[in-house]
Amino acid sequence: MAYEVFRPDEGDWERMRDLRLRALLDTPIAYGERYDDAVLASEDTWRSRAARNVVPGNVQVVARLVEGDDAGRWVGSMSAFVSHGLPAYATGGAGPDPEAPARANLVGVFVDPEVRGRAAGVADALLDAVAAWVRDEQGLDRLYLHVHEDNVRAAAYYRRQGFVPTGGSFPAVLHGGAEQEMVLALR
Repeated sequence: MAYEVFRPDEGDWERMRDLRLRALLDTPIAYGERYDDAVLASEDTWRSRAARNVVPGNVQVVARLVEGDDAGRWVGSMSAFVSHGLPAYATGGAGPDPEAPARANLVGVFVDPEVRGRAAGVADALLDAVAAWVRDEQGLDRLYLHVHEDNVRAAAYYRRQGFVPTGGSFPAVLHGGAEQEMVLALR
């Protein structure tokens, strides 16, 4: 399965919505929102989410199939954003700490189960694109993420990619349990 990785824009909002809804159905504990809430979001909300890709300090990359009957189908996504200190979702909604150093946060990770193992390297290509953005466009040398303690498949992938636990965690409000922090040093 051949694919390409690209940065979507606001005009791609419907495909972004559809991919996110598939992700929420596939692995609910991986996201800080519920499917039932996301499916009710307005077109303006989805357009706003799609427009984040042109806001400084934010990026989303998507994998799209480029050949065969499914050409054009979106099959994976990763996003990242820069915060000062821990992101608001990890602090119970507290605002940014202007005194804290900038850090890049990986979020919204998804590879469609229909292509896992069939489209070799989709997750790796998405992660490479995000890491390049963090390193080359943001000038940062670390990429942080939070993974639910019960999301064993995702945690194993992150470890294979070189992420290591920081020892930090916070309660997973929507799903119970805890979100564990991991970090990848970028070369």
